[in-house]
Amino acid sequence: MKKIVLSVAIILLTATALTSCRETETKTIIKEVETTTNDAAEETEGMLERAAKKVDEEVNKEINEEIEKIGDDN
Repeated sequence: MKKIVLSVAIILLTATALTSCRETETKTIIKEVETTTNDAAEETEGMLERAAKKVDEEVNKEINEEIEKIGDDN
């Protein structure tokens, strides 16, 4: 019985010696930054929409060229 009490006491003593009693403080800093852009269209349109507009313009140019070629045959 003595051995059990002594071993429990040694384990508790070791556990308290290895455990820190200090409180650790952590600070969270949140910084909000507002950015502005000069182009209002870029704020309202996404990347896909801008790319789609460029592609649409290219396709419209090609269609107009083909229409002009067909119109010249008459």
